[in-house]
Amino acid sequence: MASIARRTVIAAGLVTLGLAGCSNKEGPVSAGTTAGAEKTSLAQSSRAALEQFYATRPGARKLGEGAEAILVFPSITKAGLGIGGLYGDGTMFEGGKPVGYYNIAGGTFGLQIGAQSFSQGYFFNTAEALKTFRETKGFQLGANASAVAADFGADGSISTSTLQKPLVVASWGQSGLMAGIDVQGAKITEIHP
Repeated sequence: MASIARRTVIAAGLVTLGLAGCSNKEGPVSAGTTAGAEKTSLAQSSRAALEQFYATRPGARKLGEGAEAILVFPSITKAGLGIGGLYGDGTMFEGGKPVGYYNIAGGTFGLQIGAQSFSQGYFFNTAEALKTFRETKGFQLGANASAVAADFGADGSISTSTLQKPLVVASWGQSGLMAGIDVQGAKITEIHP
């Protein structure tokens, strides 16, 4: 039993070190970098990721056009070996303009091994869903968020029932390899880069 606990602690330490080395930024921010440049860079990365989503899933553009707001995380990194975590920064768009910046961070536990990165979008289809998100200062996924995964047909079209949901979540552009079954929770928090 002690060897299992020791292995779990070692695995958690390795995952923590691995996540500390993983970043969705291109390097350390120098003292000369302004907050405006960071915001512009994050907004550009988020917009490019959203355009990639629209290009690979043609029906997604209809979802985006009907949304009150879209929160896009251009690169979320997830890694785990029994215990793991995920992290990424993103941009909220309303009317095509960036209006806020957020991060997503969380932990995972279960039968899992590997690392991957992916993009993710949160499509707020009603004013009420967006208001709830803002009033709760973000939310915890896996705890109290009632979001549904986007449902696409084989031809890339989006289902009518998906368009009618208050909050739709879509993931795309996965790279890396992550295997297993895990339980995860993540919190989305507003940031000021």
